[in-house]
Amino acid sequence: MRCPVLTVLAVLAVLAVALPLGGCMGARAAPDAPAAGGIRERVAALALRQVAFGAVSLIPVRFVHARIAGPFEDAGRTLYCVSAQMKGRTFGKPEKPKIVVRVDKGALAVIDDDEACTGHRTEPFPELETLGNRAG
Repeated sequence: MRCPVLTVLAVLAVLAVALPLGGCMGARAAPDAPAAGGIRERVAALALRQVAFGAVSLIPVRFVHARIAGPFEDAGRTLYCVSAQMKGRTFGKPEKPKIVVRVDKGALAVIDDDEACTGHRTEPFPELETLGNRAG
């Protein structure tokens, strides 16, 4: 006879390991991803697959004041900078995640280069808010 409490704990342990690993896999779009939708929608979808933007959060998150800068050239790279205020994972104070997305031959990748975003004009990014705030 199995103990239901131990079974539930075993399932939770597997999820605790699998969810963070699954969130890391979304760091790069498939090279043969369909071109349906604009680049801004693809950038929003990539941002939402990142841990910083709540990809592995068990608590629903909500985005407000999403902003995007780009496309712009920096050292021969085409970049977009994405930021937002994310509410839900913490009580009270919103988190302010941001990422830098590089476009290379149509493929999107998140890079670690916060300095590239300095001094670039941002504009509202409703695609991120719409995609991220869907009831789920």
